[in-house]
Amino acid sequence: MADKGNPSKIEELKRSSNFLRGTIAQEVADTSVPTVSEDSANLLKTHGTYQQDDRDHRGDVKAFSFMVRSRVPGGKVTAAQFLAELDICDQFANGTLRITDRQGFQLHGVLKTSLKETIRGINAIKLSTLAACGDVCRNVMACPAPIKNSPVFAQMQKLADDLAHHFRPRSNAYYEIWLKDDEENSELVHSEVPEHEPIYGATYLPRKFKIGIALPEDNCIDIYTQDMGYLAVVEGGKIVGYNLLVGGGMGMTPAKKTTFPALAKQMAFITPDQVLTVGEAVVKVQRDFGNRTDRKQARLKYLIHEQGLPWFKAKVEEYYGAPLPGPRNVDVSDVDDHIGWHEQGDGNLFLGINIENGRLKDEGPLQLKKMFRVLLGKYGMETRLTALQGVILCDIDPKDRADIDRILTEHGCKRAEELTLARRYSISCPAYPTCGLAVTESERVMPDIMDALEAEMAKHGLLSERISVHMTGCPNGCARPYTPDIGLVGKARGKYTLYLGGNAQGTRLAFLYEDMVPQEELPVKLSPIFAKFKTGRHTGESFGDFCHRVGKEGLV
Repeated sequence: MADKGNPSKIEELKRSSNFLRGTIAQEVADTSVPTVSEDSANLLKTHGTYQQDDRDHRGDVKAFSFMVRSRVPGGKVTAAQFLAELDICDQFANGTLRITDRQGFQLHGVLKTSLKETIRGINAIKLSTLAACGDVCRNVMACPAPIKNSPVFAQMQKLADDLAHHFRPRSNAYYEIWLKDDEENSELVHSEVPEHEPIYGATYLPRKFKIGIALPEDNCIDIYTQDMGYLAVVEGGKIVGYNLLVGGGMGMTPAKKTTFPALAKQMAFITPDQVLTVGEAVVKVQRDFGNRTDRKQARLKYLIHEQGLPWFKAKVEEYYGAPLPGPRNVDVSDVDDHIGWHEQGDGNLFLGINIENGRLKDEGPLQLKKMFRVLLGKYGMETRLTALQGVILCDIDPKDRADIDRILTEHGCKRAEELTLARRYSISCPAYPTCGLAVTESERVMPDIMDALEAEMAKHGLLSERISVHMTGCPNGCARPYTPDIGLVGKARGKYTLYLGGNAQGTRLAFLYEDMVPQEELPVKLSPIFAKFKTGRHTGESFGDFCHRVGKEGLV
């Protein structure tokens, strides 16, 4: 099958770790050094944290710290949880809080001496870092829109919770290492769980596994980029089932030609009562047949590519114990960023706020942390995190709309009507200075790149167009750069691979237009393509659709 040699070093590490314990507890308790060993760093990922160093200050002695990620199914966050995460970022991290493109929270700059207290603090507010990273099912994404006059949205949100609970690791290690000696937190993680992983086994999955739930008319969580996606089939205003998608994934290694980004494939139609059991069968087939020799070939997409979808479906049916019908004639048709004011369906409103690149900080006239402290302290509304790194404020009384707009303006936050659609649909990964995999900048240069692209769009009268731009500092594709209208993927210091021809709906892979483009030349490269789009588009045709239709040769 997929394995063609001995298990990789990390596979052996997981096997000998005693269900993710290793020597983490002893190493975290040792305050004489700022780091943990390579083995512990790898095991810590499933606990929700990555060891990193500040690449702006690399010298004889590296400035080590930890990234800590909160798992937030469906992006649902109470006001108290949001405010507490802001407090934690000030107390233990670098003073900023990042919204991830998987609807979670991320802290950077946490020192090892504060790691345990940080993870405890997150658990104290009824969130968790467990399975936010690592070779397990990670944060389950779902459409965050808080629509109340349709059961569809509540069904998807509940399913996100159910999936997250079902696929959580059962090991006691997390409780023992981070929470056991804290009586206040003793009930936050079940301590009476048998030492057994019924879904994952002793070595967990070959690689990370991502799950998302979407509506055909609103693929706001990029379902085709997920290892396993549930595309809702709605009849009579209710979800009657899901088209089950398998095998999506964005990461690739350019030097290794056998790696590639892939869109998921529609495999079967399942009813709501089959969601967990069939999903478990999918995960177990990947567990048992995924590549454990080469981690660069370990994602589910490579197993399906190697064995074929019919083989994979047959295996899933074997594990599930019954045949599954083919998918219904339902597919993604559109996407919504949920930014701006919207009717909630129960007389209240919700407000989507664009957070450029997801970074909450107070810097110059833009005081986002202070703004959310004022808003949530005054109104106490529930919030939702979006896959485009934004924040939704829920359950707003219409009489409070003017005051909330005033608070946004006073803190320098632009409203939906003040932003181009290109800006609203743009996202980036953190990259420098914290990510060890980054080969160049992403988040820190993205605002300037968007300024330059908007200037070129304005020249051609295209500022009203929805042109999605995703940027990453390396080819691993954390910000899903291979599906939007424009993808910018870091290739070398200050240089990017330019991808074109995807779409905002996330249903098509972009093609490689030009490699090794210097950052300052990106607007120059795109300007003549904008001009061709302006004069050569079909009626209603999007930028990505135009590039796809014309192709690379036509654009050149």
